[in-house]
Amino acid sequence: MPRGYALADLELLWGRAALRCAFPECRRELAAPETEHDPTALLGEIAHIVSRSDAGPRADPGTPLEDRNRYDNLILLCPTHHTLVDRQDSTYTAETLRALKREHEEWVRAELTAGMHGVGFAELQVAARGIARRAMEPVSEFAVTPPLQKMQRNALTDRVIDLVYLGAMRARDVAEFVEGMTAVSHDFPERLKAGFVEEYNARRNEGLHGDSLFEALRLFAAGDSRDLREQAAGLAILVYLFEKCEVFEP
Repeated sequence: MPRGYALADLELLWGRAALRCAFPECRRELAAPETEHDPTALLGEIAHIVSRSDAGPRADPGTPLEDRNRYDNLILLCPTHHTLVDRQDSTYTAETLRALKREHEEWVRAELTAGMHGVGFAELQVAARGIARRAMEPVSEFAVTPPLQKMQRNALTDRVIDLVYLGAMRARDVAEFVEGMTAVSHDFPERLKAGFVEEYNARRNEGLHGDSLFEALRLFAAGDSRDLREQAAGLAILVYLFEKCEVFEP
């Protein structure tokens, strides 16, 4: 079976793992920042919980072929722990890996919650500038749909809706930050919205929607940062823009 992963599954996997190894004693950052000469380098490896073949680690011929490369059957690991779980597959069973993945994603959410309380001007500035600089032209005409209605229209699951509510905790702080940035650049709010909409449209054109689209934009808003406080800042700005811009339509 070819190693073909759907983009939506990859965005869910990398986003919910927060770009970190899911092994609890590791949680190594799995992306190296871009340099003057090279783009961001992804260092993580995608491991199969149930082997993609009928003869590999944790093989289960009863698992349909079309399900073996899907998000539910994948776990993000560093190269060392990918090798470990595949060479010791009697120790690291499918049930064990599912538990590791679930616990890691719960840890990420707990860290985002803790990080949200520590988000300040510096973190918001990094995230907001990263979004705003993407826009070539400011755009000021945006309609607004109530957030709950928007969630329902886009079939977001409870996992993402919880993130929306988490980001909304800092809505007033983000609004004050954006207003304050107008002293530096009068069109900053419009450029911020335009940069977000530009990225949103690009990812929609790639076929993303629902939870996978939200996770892709969440990492974009954080500048693909591995730092969980910066990811929390990105989430806060994403939710602010989620409410301010007419996007996330089915």
